Amino acid sequence: MQHLSINLRVHEKLYLKDPLSSELGKKIVQHGVALIESLGFEEFTFKKLGVDIQSNESSIYRYFESKHQLLLYLINWYWSWMEYQLVFSTSGIADAQEKLGIAVSLLTQKWPDGTLVACMNAAQLQRVIITEAPKAMHTKSIDQENEDGLFGVYKRVIQRVSDMVTALNPNYAYPHMLITTVVEGAHQMRFFADHLPTITDQVADEAHLVESFYRDLIQKAILDE
Repeated sequence: MQHLSINLRVHEKLYLKDPLSSELGKKIVQHGVALIESLGFEEFTFKKLGVDIQSNESSIYRYFESKHQLLLYLINWYWSWMEYQLVFSTSGIADAQEKLGIAVSLLTQKWPDGTLVACMNAAQLQRVIITEAPKAMHTKSIDQENEDGLFGVYKRVIQRVSDMVTALNPNYAYPHMLITTVVEGAHQMRFFADHLPTITDQVADEAHLVESFYRDLIQKAILDE
């Protein structure tokens, strides 16, 4: 298994104690991802996580005040990792179209199994984000959480790629809507492909289906208008 050691910043309001600062905290996050994927967020509890990691439930509450906060932490970590990849992969590239193409590939990719980033199973985390992230965002508390800056990194990713759209076509009027559609749509298509496949399309190159669709969409939206 490939292991990447990267120090990503997560908003300090998303934990009581930094889980990556201790072995127990890392175990809470790593096993939390696996258990959320296995059980679903509704059935996931800190009591079940405590049993899974052979630790007291109370020890988990020293790191996260609720399972909602844990899910927001995972979302923030995911988009921090995505932002890191965007910046690293597009740094020094002058061609606007090439830069946007790399960004779209990153936003729509299916993360391969077998890669650990910090203590996270990257593919497993992506599956959790695809399935469970809307449950953390479509809540009554989102306005306050947004005001507190908890979605800052997600919005920065959207802004970075929207800026690439504008660099390619300054006259295009909807860069943010387009990239948000790409991000959220790519996740939905991954979910539907696994659970409602008849409402998606199938092609020979299944691994790059989502990427191909959104590349085509962007091409028609900003270059063929």
